[in-house]
Amino acid sequence: MNGARALLDTLSANGITTCFANPGTSEMHFVAALDDVPAVRGVLCLFEGVATGAADGYARVTGSPAAALVHLGPGLANGWANLHNARRAHSPVVVVVGDHATYHAPLDAPLQSDIGAVASALEGWSRHCDVARDVARDTADAVAAAYGPPGRVATLVVAADASWGEVPVEASRVPRAPRARLAEPDDEMIRRAVTGLSRGRGAILLGGDALDADRLSLADAIARSTQSRLIVETFPAVMDRGRGVVHPERLIYLSEFALDQLRDLDTLVLIGAREPVGFFAYPQVPSRLAPDGCDVVPLAPEGVDSARALGALVDALGATRATPPDIETPTAPTGALTTASLARAVAATLPEDVIIADESNTGGVHLYGATAGSPHHRLVTLTGGAIGFGLPVAVGAALGSGQRVLALEADGSLLYTPQALWTMARENLDVTVVALSNRSYAILTLERQRVGAGSAGAASQRLLELDDPPLDLCALARGMGVPATLARSADELVVALRRSYATPGPSFIEARLPAGLS
Repeated sequence: MNGARALLDTLSANGITTCFANPGTSEMHFVAALDDVPAVRGVLCLFEGVATGAADGYARVTGSPAAALVHLGPGLANGWANLHNARRAHSPVVVVVGDHATYHAPLDAPLQSDIGAVASALEGWSRHCDVARDVARDTADAVAAAYGPPGRVATLVVAADASWGEVPVEASRVPRAPRARLAEPDDEMIRRAVTGLSRGRGAILLGGDALDADRLSLADAIARSTQSRLIVETFPAVMDRGRGVVHPERLIYLSEFALDQLRDLDTLVLIGAREPVGFFAYPQVPSRLAPDGCDVVPLAPEGVDSARALGALVDALGATRATPPDIETPTAPTGALTTASLARAVAATLPEDVIIADESNTGGVHLYGATAGSPHHRLVTLTGGAIGFGLPVAVGAALGSGQRVLALEADGSLLYTPQALWTMARENLDVTVVALSNRSYAILTLERQRVGAGSAGAASQRLLELDDPPLDLCALARGMGVPATLARSADELVVALRRSYATPGPSFIEARLPAGLS
């Protein structure tokens, strides 16, 4: 048995059954070993950012790691942006990076780089494995590190000679990765939260793992018993939504509006969420969004059991749960296709238990409110802000869950990782892609105004527009093997959505919105 086989056996023994891969020469023994370990499914991705994003999506919907296989330092760098999103989502992801053989690395071959520096920037776990006898142990350690808690990116760099080298008999046992337990909430933080919320003018900010239906129900009971507000972070990693699920208000993305949203608070209790700050700095706009003098209580930070924290508050307050009120589902729209009618079309047609991978950006501004009364679904969003996330995450979510995924994609961010469409077609995944096509980087037009970067001249505006030459997104999808249709009206979008849900495999809909912000 060689090191590559030991690696795969250890992944399989620890429940990792899927590997999203973009391999190169240094990983060929790993690829060959897949023939002997059928329990691990290799899924080819045409770009490393697709492989890492798919591993993130798989982890978010299953709670368990997938593996991503990439080639050397440049391959890890290509996949880094979506690993950043996984890091911010606390997704358990195991990244296997093939490296040069130990005796070849000192020669400074063209692809030689400082892989450790790239991996360490993810602030997770990383290790370099140089000998075959250590591969199984290091793989098990990587799996354990990925689980955390909290979940994180674990990067295992395997030298090529460790991969092809023979494993001694005494080192051939397949190890099992230990699982650490979540920490208990701090008693003093519980007291502060109870006292602060009981005074009034308080809010609970939920994020992380506190957004399943049961924990949302507990948080709602606390909020109602103290007349507090219930708010969800702007970009949740994964969240239960829809009919019968508590519907919190969403923290507004724009700092100016978020400051107004939170300005009356005296207490803000964080459960699974960090203290809210603006995505960017703006002249004369505070970066911290909670008002001065507000007691920000980190009751359940990363790695602390959010269910126990919520249960402790319920017990201390004597709070009781209630059935969420019904929220009316919008009727299917007709007429012009705008951001508002697009949201109604999605809400009116959504089947039960779909997973929404949302990277709709400016075009999706109305979606959160519109889908509150839709059938039960899960929402996955852009936690780290690094675009090119939606299509790869949809691949992983579809493979991990076996459910239909609706990928809502802005046209600009779609073009970062369109290769994911090919993997959807190859694996015949039930993914409906809706490309929100406004032919511009509309968010940047808005941001230019917010930072006070001057008026819109022709030279600067040209960097924000995507209409010269015009994009043919349907042709792009068809070229990747995915059937595609163009929707120019709300009526056409409704028909296309319903058809896609009734048809196995992937489908692509270009929703042609008015140009720019709309």
